[in-house]
Amino acid sequence: MTRFISASLIAAAAVCLELLLPGEAVYHSGWYNVALAALLIVAAVSARGVFTRTARVRSRLGTVAVAAGAIVVGTAGVANGLFAPDNRNIIGAPGQRVRVESLGTLSFPLVDADATTVTLERPLHAPLQIGPRRRSAGSFMLRTLPRSVVYVEARDLRGYRLTVTQPQGAVFLSPVLLMQQHQTIVGMDVPFDSFNVPSAARVIKAILFDPQQAAAFLHDPNVGGGAVLFAVDDENDRPLAHGIALSAGGREVRAANLRLGGEIVSYPQVEVVPVPNLAAVLIGLLLLAGGIIARI
Repeated sequence: MTRFISASLIAAAAVCLELLLPGEAVYHSGWYNVALAALLIVAAVSARGVFTRTARVRSRLGTVAVAAGAIVVGTAGVANGLFAPDNRNIIGAPGQRVRVESLGTLSFPLVDADATTVTLERPLHAPLQIGPRRRSAGSFMLRTLPRSVVYVEARDLRGYRLTVTQPQGAVFLSPVLLMQQHQTIVGMDVPFDSFNVPSAARVIKAILFDPQQAAAFLHDPNVGGGAVLFAVDDENDRPLAHGIALSAGGREVRAANLRLGGEIVSYPQVEVVPVPNLAAVLIGLLLLAGGIIARI
């Protein structure tokens, strides 16, 4: 009986650990899931012997409940380890709705000082507000993580604001560059994005340097913040004279007869971590606890 109860409790504890410390790579490793499956087999085989040696009806029902609970909890853990997708970060533009398979639709907020919360919308569920603290959504744990994006402005030499578009972006008229592409400049891996100014027939590439990279690029340890490098081309992607300018600290710069500004702001992305199905784990734990109590 000791082996039966021990195997059941260890299997349940291992699966609960996946909920308490979600996202660890070990949960998807082969040896971990083989060990978890082996514990379930030991519990099931031992339960049969314990059941036949027990005379009391209550104890027999308790044995069945413990075995069933261990199997339900353990199966949820094995299914997560073998079939769940890898951890991923979902990036969306301000105001964009992103459909995520097996999860629902993520609604991203507009850019403002409180833009730290993303809303998850699912059929037959109330909207779930996702913030920096992890929230459970069935077979996933969700939270927001900050990332740097660039809010750009373009003006002509007289100071009139010009419309910014992103033909290749998620939102055509958004002035927020998500900076999802990367390139290497003087040995530094830096994110970049691009936008158009249709009225001026300009295509502009924006390269983001974090504070450390900006200090190294400018050879100035006192920069104090990130910087955005603008490179202006014509509508045929040909570089223009005086078309390169570096904006540090969000200040406006001139490049190819345009006045450009790039403010670096923090904007949330959503971390999606698969976990054992919470409902299955809770049902299994209730069976397991009830079975142990019945056997006392």
